[in-house]
Amino acid sequence: MASAKDLRVLGDREVVALAKAGREAAYRELLRRYERPVFSLIYRMVRDRALAEDLAQETFVKVLNALESYRPEYKFSSWIFKIANNAAIDQLRRPRLDTLSLDGAPHARTPDEVEATALQAADHAESPLEELESRELGAAIERAIGRLRPEYRTAILLRHVEGRPYEEIADVMDLPLGTVKTYIHRARLELRDILAGLRT
Repeated sequence: MASAKDLRVLGDREVVALAKAGREAAYRELLRRYERPVFSLIYRMVRDRALAEDLAQETFVKVLNALESYRPEYKFSSWIFKIANNAAIDQLRRPRLDTLSLDGAPHARTPDEVEATALQAADHAESPLEELESRELGAAIERAIGRLRPEYRTAILLRHVEGRPYEEIADVMDLPLGTVKTYIHRARLELRDILAGLRT
């Protein structure tokens, strides 16, 4: 019987297979791997901590309940991000929220977690004044992302915050690759327009 440490070296597909076989440790390993990125994506979409926590929990319940339907020929990360994205999009169809945090997801409790979920705009070699200006720019970028259409927001967040390849974003959003590239291009143009007056 593999230990939790042994599970960490296995690929997603292998861990999912163990979870499907009823291994509780495998469920916990999937949660460990995806809890932070799923929460981060949802939080940046809905921009409310409590709501994002609820939606992330809902996402994991759906994932565990639907694990039997996961097809291993597809990336598990694409599958779970699609479920998370759908939960966020469903929420965004309701009245919109208007708060954002530059300093990473509010669940982040360690410097590593803050850094992993923060939208980075600062260069670590900057002076304190330059860093302050970069943080202000970062806050403006987050507000601008919040103004994008939900599908543009999803594409930009998956590409530039989560660092996902275009092909995986297409899988998550269930769109053709060309459409995803178009969304990202248009989102960048909209962000440039929104941010045009910030730095002269």
